[in-house]
Amino acid sequence: MIMDFIDKLRRIQKKNNSLLCIGLDTEVSRVPESLFRWGDPQFEFNRKIIDAAKDLVCAYKLNISFYESVGEHGWYTVHQTLARIPEEIVTIGDGKRGDIRNSAEKQAALFCEDWEFAASTVNPYMGFDAVEPFTRRRDQCAFILAVTSNKGSKDFQHLKVMGKPLYEHVIRTARKWNKRKNIGLVVGATRPAELKRVRSLAPKMPLLIPGIGAQKGDLKATVRFGCDRNGELAIINVGRSIIYASNGDDFAEKAREAAIRYRDEINGYREKYFGG
Repeated sequence: MIMDFIDKLRRIQKKNNSLLCIGLDTEVSRVPESLFRWGDPQFEFNRKIIDAAKDLVCAYKLNISFYESVGEHGWYTVHQTLARIPEEIVTIGDGKRGDIRNSAEKQAALFCEDWEFAASTVNPYMGFDAVEPFTRRRDQCAFILAVTSNKGSKDFQHLKVMGKPLYEHVIRTARKWNKRKNIGLVVGATRPAELKRVRSLAPKMPLLIPGIGAQKGDLKATVRFGCDRNGELAIINVGRSIIYASNGDDFAEKAREAAIRYRDEINGYREKYFGG
């Protein structure tokens, strides 16, 4: 039975009582030496992180650059990693794709058909034909870049167009495209004022929110302004602060401890702002 993306997201957020997403941005150079006795230390690292925290998260996000950069074997590592993640948990391919239609078709074939991520991040700069191939299945979501957490986001995203910042036009257009209810938005946790504005413009859309942890985003504001009225539909990504909580062979144990701390802090704010 095919489940709509938002239904799947709500179900796992309720089951695991979690809005936490762990970013598997795994650098081979930071993998403990003991894992190199295996044929694929990058996957072995991911496997242990997944197994340690699968009851604490609603999603795992793979930044594809960390896998593309290791060459052709990275393609297999993504496959192996996705196969290890329980089917009920949302998987996000963070590749920020988006090109003219014939190129976008090929990009979507890899992310949506070969790897079969539940969601992909997409750059909307080239318009609807760059986004549409990622939205054809109602069980898969395209997270469109709206307000990103990097310093350079101000170069374009905040430019005034007809009196409104460009990102607001992106959001309004994304809402028009959202016929299958499977488009979401990427909004950085380092931009709490904009996050509040985005949620007001898109009250029913899922938000992927990076920037917590190493980028020092505001977790309290992220929960307060990023959730929908039920305290859901926010996917709060934490990467390095969890997966590199230890550099030693106890990395998975320490990652679990860090994930528990983040999940519990998030849930404390959910209780405060949205009740039981």
